[in-house]
Amino acid sequence: MTGASGSIYAKVLLEKLVKAKNQYEEVGLVMTENAKDVWKTELGNEAYGRLPFKMYSSMDFYAPFASGSAKYNTMIIVPCSMGTLGRIAAGISNDLITRAADVMLKERRKLICVVRDTPYSLIHIKNMETVTLAGGIIAPATPSFYSLPKTIEEVAATVVDRVLDLAGIDVKTFRWGSE
Repeated sequence: MTGASGSIYAKVLLEKLVKAKNQYEEVGLVMTENAKDVWKTELGNEAYGRLPFKMYSSMDFYAPFASGSAKYNTMIIVPCSMGTLGRIAAGISNDLITRAADVMLKERRKLICVVRDTPYSLIHIKNMETVTLAGGIIAPATPSFYSLPKTIEEVAATVVDRVLDLAGIDVKTFRWGSE
C-alpha cells in the first residue's frame, strides 16, 4: 500500500483475501508510512495492524519477494500512487514496493497497479503505458454501478473484485448478465 488516497480499496481487498485464504499460500503486506497515515485519516482506525498477514517494512530488502528466486507470483499495489508508478516505470527500486514490482516485471509475473489519481497528466499516462508494455496491469480505481452498490464498501468492492479476478482469486461477485 502506498500513500495515495483510497485506503478503503486496500481494506476491502485485504478482508476479501482473509476470506479466500484457501486460494493462496501466503500474503506479504508492505505499507509505506504515508499509507498508514492515510488509512488513519480516511478510515479512522489502525486496523491494518491487526491483519493476519506478515507485514514488512518498506525498506526491508530481505523480504522474500525482493528476489525472483522466492517465486511470489502476483503483486497488487493498492492504492498505487502516481509517484510509485513513476518510479516503477523508470526502474527505480528505492524501497520494497518498487523493488518487488521490478521483480514481478523482470520475472514476467503478475503486477497489478490500482492507480487512484484523477485527472491523469500526460506523464501519468506515459508511465501507465510503460508499465503496461513491461507486462504490468493498470487497474484504475474506477468503480462500476451495475450491481447497485449501497455502501462505500460495496462501491469499493466493484473495483476490488475485478482486481482479485485479475489476480486469479475466485470471488463471489456481481457478474454482468447474471441475476
